Amino acid sequence: MSETRSSLDRRGLIRLAAKGAAAGVAVAAGGTFAGTVTGAVAAPTPTPDPLRGMPRSLALSVPRRVNGDAPLPPLPDQTGGGRISRPSRRIPYAQGAPSARVAGEDVPTALPFAFNQAGYRIVTDLPEAMRPWRDRPKRWEDITPDTEKQFLDAEGVVQVREGFGQPGYDQPVTQIQFALGCITSYRTETDASRKALFLTRAKAQAKRLIDRRVEARGVWYFPYPFDYVHAEHSGVDYKAPWYSGMAQGEAISLFIQLTQLDAVTADERALYRQAADAAFASLLRGDDAYPWVVHKDSAGYLWIQEYPGAQPGTGDFTYNGMIFAMFGLWDYYAATGNELALALYDGSATTMARYFPLLRNVRWHSYYCQTHRIPAPTYHQHHINLFRQLHWQTGSPDFAHHTDVLTDDFPSPYLREGSTVAFAAGTHTLYRLDTKADGGWDRAKEDAQLEVKKVTFDRATQAPASMRRRIQGRGIYYRISAGAYAGWWVGEVWPTSFLRGEYLTTVFRPQRTLTFPGGNQGVDVYRFTEDGTAASIKTVSFAAPSNAPTDRRAIVNGRPMYQITAGALAGYWAPATSVTTDGTGTTRA
Repeated sequence: MSETRSSLDRRGLIRLAAKGAAAGVAVAAGGTFAGTVTGAVAAPTPTPDPLRGMPRSLALSVPRRVNGDAPLPPLPDQTGGGRISRPSRRIPYAQGAPSARVAGEDVPTALPFAFNQAGYRIVTDLPEAMRPWRDRPKRWEDITPDTEKQFLDAEGVVQVREGFGQPGYDQPVTQIQFALGCITSYRTETDASRKALFLTRAKAQAKRLIDRRVEARGVWYFPYPFDYVHAEHSGVDYKAPWYSGMAQGEAISLFIQLTQLDAVTADERALYRQAADAAFASLLRGDDAYPWVVHKDSAGYLWIQEYPGAQPGTGDFTYNGMIFAMFGLWDYYAATGNELALALYDGSATTMARYFPLLRNVRWHSYYCQTHRIPAPTYHQHHINLFRQLHWQTGSPDFAHHTDVLTDDFPSPYLREGSTVAFAAGTHTLYRLDTKADGGWDRAKEDAQLEVKKVTFDRATQAPASMRRRIQGRGIYYRISAGAYAGWWVGEVWPTSFLRGEYLTTVFRPQRTLTFPGGNQGVDVYRFTEDGTAASIKTVSFAAPSNAPTDRRAIVNGRPMYQITAGALAGYWAPATSVTTDGTGTTRA
């Protein structure tokens, strides 16, 4: 451990009352603070020092080098956890190149059925970085995979296999996501040869999908040409060919995004648009015939099934697969303005909002699907990212709130090198826990407590940390990574022990609205700087509930906080537990 000798400026840390210029001028979207900031009373009652034992240089500083969100986990393997095998039936591939559609052909032109819609809109003017799949570039070193489970065939198309030496198969979602990653990298690559290969790879995946499509019910389906069974998820037991709503929706994104690239020829663009239209049409076919990937449940909610069941109206009700399919609807509507796509997106968003309480697993890993309700550690971070994107795509605070909740339930444990925990002077309790060797959660060990001890520091000090995560059945803890207490865990308790810096940042678009409580209830807000020297704490209070805009949420020095963007409090952070956001309270760790 290292110690700091910075002195505590007690006078500077007495809670400040906002005065004069702060009153009533913190502008929110569409208005100002409704209340007036109160001044100090004539003879204030002394308040406890809010940072007792913790120097200002630690409590109010946020070192920049460790800030930011955790990296996205790798895209999930759709057939992971199950077993693929040789097909037991013939695949009815379409024969030859696609022909132009003719009048009178059985192409759906209306919604398959009525379903619940809450009026969610699609925001089409998103910045480039917030659009679907832009967060998933394909790395150059991964452009030619050759692993136990994946390889490229002679045409440059990704194949999946059970292991080295086993036969390879087309897997639509794997191929589509590979291609979308290549498109994202193509958009930003500056080297001409690399740029060309990214596009070549994307086109190869698209060609395979088109060449091996199944034409049925007037639409295109993209078959899985192998038998597949998942032992843990009952009902996921398929004989080839089988179909997935996740693949159908993601294919729309692939074909639409290819049409938007300048290097694509006019003939290719026409073919890709035809493929996008035919894939979109599959989401207009209900479960009244086979194949199908879309239905509504008994309560009238629309589902795009990643794993359709053997009987109409059944399936796994998988959350991530449905949201990935929704990205295709976003792409299609943004490109075409098709009102049916908007209705399907609205219905899908309505379903996700309605069933979020079933996805959520309070203070632990969220559930993978509605049918089996199995906690999914490897999918929880995907859920956080997917609901964040639903917030951007709809502009609705509903999904931003869901993102907040999931982040607090089980935050990403990843920490950048250089992350440190600050300890106030005094006594702290440390724990040894039964975990994986790196501190990760182990299902068999369940974070069992092995040992506990107390340590006392005469002055505030610091220690390097390698992990911040929820401990099973407990709160948020830090794993000390070096020094006398390496491998021990300490609880997150501000300002006694906290992780220095800004972590797990979520940017809001549009901005959200914070509401400070009325009744002259005091709320501390904080301005942080890199070294703490120009930082400050203010105590504000309002006679009536008062609003302020916020553009982001983050874990700042060990607490969920919102950044205020306008008015006298612009640049200050408000603790999530002291305010409501868009009229919704926040969770407590």
